[in-house]
Amino acid sequence: MRFELNFRSGKPVYLQVVDQVKAAVASGAAKPGDALPSIRPLAEELRVNRNTVAKAYSELEHQGVITTEAGRGCFISAADSPLNKDARLQLVTEEMDQAVVQAHHLQIDRDEFVRLAEARFDAFALRRTAMR
Repeated sequence: MRFELNFRSGKPVYLQVVDQVKAAVASGAAKPGDALPSIRPLAEELRVNRNTVAKAYSELEHQGVITTEAGRGCFISAADSPLNKDARLQLVTEEMDQAVVQAHHLQIDRDEFVRLAEARFDAFALRRTAMR
């Protein structure tokens, strides 16, 4: 799993890690039983404090997304993950809400926003097809 942080986004780093793990689980990119990187190496790779990664992992465990096994590490929870279809839709809804607010501030009307969303969705589908 590869993490990409945006230190200028205003969103706490640990929540960015939480969101990226949840998105990977919801999309199927991370499967039940997959190991997450150890806290120390991930913190070094991301150039953040170990407590930041530990806080993200703690939050993920609290939400039931991961489990921690003493001496072994952190793993994606079994198939009964809370990231069912409703949770996946909620993740997308939150991202879309941010995009709608941004469009409003940039004075992009609804029709133009919908056209742009459709075009981006189609462009993604084309890239995905080309990668196969």
